[in-house]
Amino acid sequence: MPVPALIISGYLGSGKTTLVGRLLDEARRTGIRLAIISNEFGDTGIDRALLDAGEDGFAELDGGCVCCRLSDALGETLQALVEKTRPDRIVLETSGVALPGEILIQFWRPPIEDLVSDVVIAVVVDAERAATGNIDDTFTAQLEAADLVVLNKCDLVDADGRARALERVRAISGGQPVIETTRSDVRMDLLFPPDHAPRQETAPHEHHEHDHDRFDTFERRFPGVVVPEDVIASLLAEDALRCKGFVETTHGIKVVQGVGPRIELVEPKVAVRPELIGRVVVIRRAE
Repeated sequence: MPVPALIISGYLGSGKTTLVGRLLDEARRTGIRLAIISNEFGDTGIDRALLDAGEDGFAELDGGCVCCRLSDALGETLQALVEKTRPDRIVLETSGVALPGEILIQFWRPPIEDLVSDVVIAVVVDAERAATGNIDDTFTAQLEAADLVVLNKCDLVDADGRARALERVRAISGGQPVIETTRSDVRMDLLFPPDHAPRQETAPHEHHEHDHDRFDTFERRFPGVVVPEDVIASLLAEDALRCKGFVETTHGIKVVQGVGPRIELVEPKVAVRPELIGRVVVIRRAE
């Protein structure tokens, strides 16, 4: 069964490692099995922290950057982890200078394309850096590739600074969704595609008191045979942050995958259970 993957990118010191730790903690609580590949090394200590959680599901790529001379090693490592551990989700933490758009290409090549169901790029941004305009070409290239932006360290800027950071981030990313946070405190279901099962409206976890955003989760029904363009238009009208599910269209059964304004209908890689067809889980900001 192909599994979803998350590429966590971001400039040096933005909070990527903290975010990986958050996801690992949540996986422990909920029983989700993560396969984690880290291209961060040196004084971060993330390799040792993650190895404590289970050696089989963790791999470290040392000696280079996954978007250049370690690209082949990434494919080999990813394949080995998936085949050995059978994870529910994959997390790749890149180095601070990696370009996620280049890394994404590796996921489109065989045999990885058959092992991964979809890939989302989440770029972690230091709000203070964005507010002061302290950006360079790498920072810009990372944001341009983002599906989601985690605007982190919001507690270190005032309201005006946060507004400037939001404006710059949205301008560079092309208007992709932005989640404002402190200490990389982000729920896993906002970064990975929603589960296919219906959910009730959810309240933030008790440890998420620092989140600036609140979210609602609900299911959107599409009974019968639908026109793909109508599905996309309907979901765009929901102003969804994330959405995923299955619909039967005039062109056959499709997987609906959405990150902000980017909503795609693609061919399923495995057979879809009939009871899941016509159901799309949507996450959006609470009004």
